[in-house]
This record gives sequence, C-alpha cells and structure tokens, in this order.
Amino acid sequence: MKILVASHNQGKIKEFEHLFEPYGYEIVSLLDYPELEEVEETGTTFEANARLKAETIANHLGIIVIADDSGLVVDDLNGEPGVYSARYSGDPKDDHRNNQKLLSELAKLPNSERKAHFVSCIVAAYPNHESLVVEGHVHGIILSKEQGTDGFGYDPLFYYPEKKASFAELGLEEKNKVSHRVVAFKHLMKEFPKWVEGLK
Repeated sequence: MKILVASHNQGKIKEFEHLFEPYGYEIVSLLDYPELEEVEETGTTFEANARLKAETIANHLGIIVIADDSGLVVDDLNGEPGVYSARYSGDPKDDHRNNQKLLSELAKLPNSERKAHFVSCIVAAYPNHESLVVEGHVHGIILSKEQGTDGFGYDPLFYYPEKKASFAELGLEEKNKVSHRVVAFKHLMKEFPKWVEGLK
C-alpha cells in the first residue's frame, strides 16, 4: 500500500520512513510530486494545518495521505512560535534564523522559565472518509546556545532532560524513540489498521 507523507522536509520524511519501515508500506512524499501546488497552511492550530494538507492532497491524488503539523511551544512566550514554528523569522524558511530569533526572544528570561514542549499532530486522510487525527507531546527546556548537529528545526536548542542531551545530539535512532512525532505515531498506529480496513 502506498502512503504519501505530505512534506518536502527531508528530515521529516526520513523520520516517517524510519517509523513506517516495520509495517511494509510504500512511502512517497511531496518530493515525488513536484507538480503539486503547495497547500497554504492558513490554520491557527496544528490540527487545522495538518487536516488542510492531508485532506486537500488526498482528494487530489486519491491515495492515503499523512500530514503532520508540528512545532515548538514555549510557555513563557505565550505559546510562540507554535503553528508559526517553521516561519518564525519570516520567509523563506530558515532553521538557523528561527533558532537565533528564539534565542533573542528568550534572552530576557531566566533558565527556570525556558520550559517548552514540541507538539506533533498527525492526520491521515483518504477521499470521502473521516480523517484520523492523533497528537503527541514531548517536554523539555530551551538551551541558551545550540548543541549538536543532527536533526533539524529547533532540535539543537531543545534539551530533553531524560536523555541529558539536546534532540540534535541524540541521533535519528535515539530521537525516534522519544520524539513528539513518535508519540503521535504510536497513537496513530493503534488506530491506523482499523481505519484502513474501513476504507475498503
């Protein structure tokens, strides 16, 4: 069975390929469909954006589409960057610039107020069927400087206390045991086989 992961982000696609590997599905991504128009992420919640991507592309291609909208929520920044995580410092998307903006926003806060959590909302969609929606969270602290070279996005700044390391220091295999996306993915796979059965 073919499943399209609605992303151009190679880091994210790699994570999904790794997660889906044991299940034997064929994974493709938006990189395989360069002719598809970008879906505008106009939602104000992670679920709204994930639904927009998954449902729009599923209806267009007639296949199962999985979209994840994820981001970093910093409690003492009123939930920023939130749904704007990827474009926090403006267009075009730039991980390094986003990290620098976050550091400057947090510069005035003591370490005790640098708590944050990653959110991943995954939506599985198929034409004319109710979408499957799940969510995963992981809690940590924002560092005062980047640590580690693996991962993408805010991984170098997100310190995960249980592993005493930033997400960028963990490596893909370790990160995939604990990340917000894997928490959401576990919820997804509890429901996914039954949901797929209902598509027939």
